[in-house]
Amino acid sequence: MNVAEAYALLHEMTQGESLRRHARAVEIVMRAQARVRGGDEDRWGIAGLLHDADYERWPGEHPARIVAVLRERGEAEIADAIAAHYTKWGRPYTTDMARSLAASDELTGFVMACALVRPNGIAGLEPKSVLKRFKDARFAASVERDEVLRACAVLGVSLEEQARFVIEALRPHAAELGLAGRG
Repeated sequence: MNVAEAYALLHEMTQGESLRRHARAVEIVMRAQARVRGGDEDRWGIAGLLHDADYERWPGEHPARIVAVLRERGEAEIADAIAAHYTKWGRPYTTDMARSLAASDELTGFVMACALVRPNGIAGLEPKSVLKRFKDARFAASVERDEVLRACAVLGVSLEEQARFVIEALRPHAAELGLAGRG
């Protein structure tokens, strides 16, 4: 599967702009993960792009639908990473791609929420601000803090390290992702 085919599949399965933006953000972070971990940027990016592709239409079956589509297309490594991107599912993490996706998904959404409430968006966002917000259970309350911590442990990084990584990956894409701020 190439990147254009992955985008076509995302747009076929996901109509909501918010979920598409999240998919793009996780794609960006996964491409950065591939660069530092020796992975194929396009393949890792596709895993990030498609990890929630079936969630909007089939939340009760997520991620089984997208995993099945990817397996049918011969994309077992990407399918396995997506099948394991939530630690409570208990799937094995057999590749760096899978570990990176688990550690990048939920935290990317949280970092984006942190950036959205700042006047300068992600430009001046630092990990210490993310950690402070992380301790406030009322902020971005739908983010499962225990999931973020377990996923960071799966990758073998601290929350602070992963927050820094996500911020730095997203910062150059601030305008595209709506994270440039109000000022």
